[in-house]
Amino acid sequence: MGEQKRRQSSNNDFIFGKKNYKFMLIGLGCILLGFALMAGGGSDDPNVFDPSIFSWRRIRLAPTLVLLGFGIQVYAILLSPDKGSKTKADGTES
Repeated sequence: MGEQKRRQSSNNDFIFGKKNYKFMLIGLGCILLGFALMAGGGSDDPNVFDPSIFSWRRIRLAPTLVLLGFGIQVYAILLSPDKGSKTKADGTES
């Protein structure tokens, strides 16, 4: 009897919905793309200066993509998941 009651009370509902996870993956992709665009530009010889480290892609585009990705992550967390049925506090459906 106790196990049946425990099964009824424990729902296997996820905190986030499918839409939340899609936005999280999009945000993660933006962050990874931004870090990939920042990579490189170094020189093998420390006595030789390589001005490509100051390119527009590394200074403007890549950090903007990373910040945009973090913004998408925050939006995905705050986004209300779609629930099929609304339930009241006492467990009845409305």
